Amino acid sequence: MLVARVVGSAVSTVKDPRLTGLKLLIVQEVTPSNQLAGPPFIAADAVGAGIGEVVLVATGSAARQTEHTDCRAVDAAIVGVLDSLDMNGETVFVKS
Repeated sequence: MLVARVVGSAVSTVKDPRLTGLKLLIVQEVTPSNQLAGPPFIAADAVGAGIGEVVLVATGSAARQTEHTDCRAVDAAIVGVLDSLDMNGETVFVKS
């Protein structure tokens, strides 16, 4: 799983019918110091995440293991919203 921040949303009116009803969000991986890193990518939202939140993203076949993404053409899914993140005994992120 990846730790990422939701940085935007995507809308697609022409798509595979099995993607209908999925909220698509743009996410970007974050470093342990909560800085954006790497290119942004689209993830299907399985938990009701919002812009600015720090989330857990499952990728690959694991992204298709949620109730909302089962048997759908999804390569990344938001599977959790983080409340806090501790690394090496230090709190590096707390949801405001």
